[in-house]
Amino acid sequence: MTDRVYPKSTAHPPQPLNGSAGANAFPATKAQLYGATRPAYRPQPERRRRRSRCCSCCLWFTFLILFLLVIAALAGAIFYLLYRPHRPSFAVNSLRISQFNVTSTKLTSKLDLSITARNPNKKLVFVYDPTTVSAATSSSDVSIGTGTIPAFVHGTKNTTTFKVAIASTSETLDSSAITALKSDLKRKSLPLKFQLDTKVKVKVGGLKTTKVSIRVTCDGIKATVPAGKSPGKASTENVKCEVDARVKVWKWTF
Repeated sequence: MTDRVYPKSTAHPPQPLNGSAGANAFPATKAQLYGATRPAYRPQPERRRRRSRCCSCCLWFTFLILFLLVIAALAGAIFYLLYRPHRPSFAVNSLRISQFNVTSTKLTSKLDLSITARNPNKKLVFVYDPTTVSAATSSSDVSIGTGTIPAFVHGTKNTTTFKVAIASTSETLDSSAITALKSDLKRKSLPLKFQLDTKVKVKVGGLKTTKVSIRVTCDGIKATVPAGKSPGKASTENVKCEVDARVKVWKWTF
């Protein structure tokens, strides 16, 4: 008898685990897919949060400023409706020049000024500090003397007249001021202006405001220089006095 020959069964070789040969045999895990190429985690700075916080702070600050402005406007409107405030008015009544001598370097002058202050308000009282009155030429702005009005309380619907002595005793002037002053004296009339500088606060019932600086400018005065013993007089018909509040911010005054 002859022996039968059976074919040999082919054994399946073991599949590699690294996926080089049988890559499609087993699906790759997430660690295999992303582990090698995934970058390391680095926390990002919170720029957007900081920006949003700054924007919100600026927005709230703007709302606060607008709210305060609205409150101030409402308070001002209510105050105006209740009291109808008006600024005081001033007028020059007369001016008399009794002495006016100019040398090559000095000026000696003496002026008598009559000025009227009027308070048109029914419920507001003005409390004035001492007032400095200065006189100067309108064209060249050369100072020719100063005077003072004492402190006073200006009642409601009141008109008060002051007589101010303005003088300059042998005041030394530079050459340019002397030249400008002599040029003004050659005219028929000497153009003058007066400035009143003071501080005033408003009294409403038992309440008083803080002091505010004001300047009263009276321009348009035409005076004649005294000749001999007769004093010089001035025309005050077209004189206009303007009252302006002056606000001081650090070194500047507006």
